[in-house]
Amino acid sequence: LLLRHGGGLVWGGLVLQPVWDHLQQHHQPLLRSPLFPVVLSVSTYFVLVGLYTGLDLLAPTWPCVNRYKLHPQRPVTSAHVCSTLGVTLYNHLVYIFPAAVAQWLWRPATGLPRQAPTLWEFLLGILGCTVVFDFQYYLWHLLHHRVPWLYRTFHAVHHQYSQPFSLVTQHLSGWELFSVGFWATVDPVLLRCHCLTAWGFMVFNIYVSTEDHCGYDFPWAMHRLVPFGLWGGAPKHDAHHQKPATNFAPFFSHWDWLGGTNTSTTRMGLFLIMRLVRDSYNQLAY
Repeated sequence: LLLRHGGGLVWGGLVLQPVWDHLQQHHQPLLRSPLFPVVLSVSTYFVLVGLYTGLDLLAPTWPCVNRYKLHPQRPVTSAHVCSTLGVTLYNHLVYIFPAAVAQWLWRPATGLPRQAPTLWEFLLGILGCTVVFDFQYYLWHLLHHRVPWLYRTFHAVHHQYSQPFSLVTQHLSGWELFSVGFWATVDPVLLRCHCLTAWGFMVFNIYVSTEDHCGYDFPWAMHRLVPFGLWGGAPKHDAHHQKPATNFAPFFSHWDWLGGTNTSTTRMGLFLIMRLVRDSYNQLAY
């Protein structure tokens, strides 16, 4: 797993290179196409929501699935699926498809570097993009809840369902869809990520966004894998849809902790947290 590079050892240097070589050798025209990121993100989203929707429809008769639902007594109905799917398809036809055509016409082919990122660069790049995206959406989300006109005009459509399920993920206004798509595209560029890392971030971002809205608390969920409550996950976002003044960050919990909008620390707020830290420091000092 170690590759000597520039006089030092780079962790994971050999892991991704064979994969990258194979992709370039057999799928280079597809990877270079300006449409590839769009195809990757759209197909990833519909595969994931297809799986979750299948579970939603099976859950009422499958106790082994229903036991993990956050609201086992409130099933997702076919009417819910049709309504949210209609908004999703409308957004794809009206916004995403024209943007994809414009990208195909005017954006040059993607340059593919010969060398793959190391495994460390790949994972750290995805983490960095996720942290930046999380902060960007936290600010956007907080602003659109604090300003009534912004909420009514651009964000209220996402809150039509107080009990999220996977298809609610993109039950969005055009402005919100554009915002999240813009950040997901630009953040890897800002952090100067390898294109393989950028695509990995796109897939991961869609995965965790869908998981946030899925309405399930599975043992393998991200909020159970990330320690110390640093990841909000489906339970926190479900709480946001029921109590819209809480849990504004899409993924991590630290911004809501600091801002006093986390469901477990809403009454504390940033100033009380700082006071607790100060009192603890004074006790140690004496």
